[in-house]
Amino acid sequence: MQLAATRIITDDVDALVAFYESATGIAVQRLHPMFAELRTTTGTLAIASSSTVPLLGDGVAEARANRSVMLDFLVTDVDATYAALQEVTEEFVNEPTDMPWGNRSLLVRDPDGNLVNFFTPVGDSARRRFTDGS
Repeated sequence: MQLAATRIITDDVDALVAFYESATGIAVQRLHPMFAELRTTTGTLAIASSSTVPLLGDGVAEARANRSVMLDFLVTDVDATYAALQEVTEEFVNEPTDMPWGNRSLLVRDPDGNLVNFFTPVGDSARRRFTDGS
């Protein structure tokens, strides 16, 4: 078994697509006007219109209602990402901060209010978790 994707349900697919393309520099693939995917080598972020919810079951998901999940993006330089995101978002939760587990982390909110973490491993053990150890 493998985790295939994490999906965000939204009332505005275009706004989230624009945010994630700008924030990550990765082109999002539009599979349908109601569905898009941002694919990386380690996972996929799916973005689906709230109009798809009835296909899944009445009331099973609600756009803009999440306050418990965070999306993590590994970046080469979180401080450079912070500078680049000044043009992308107005809602910074924090500035780049060193975390006790060895990452330097920046939190923002996407247009739907979802928490997004951009991080760079800076401690030795954190770097080993995301590299081949060299």
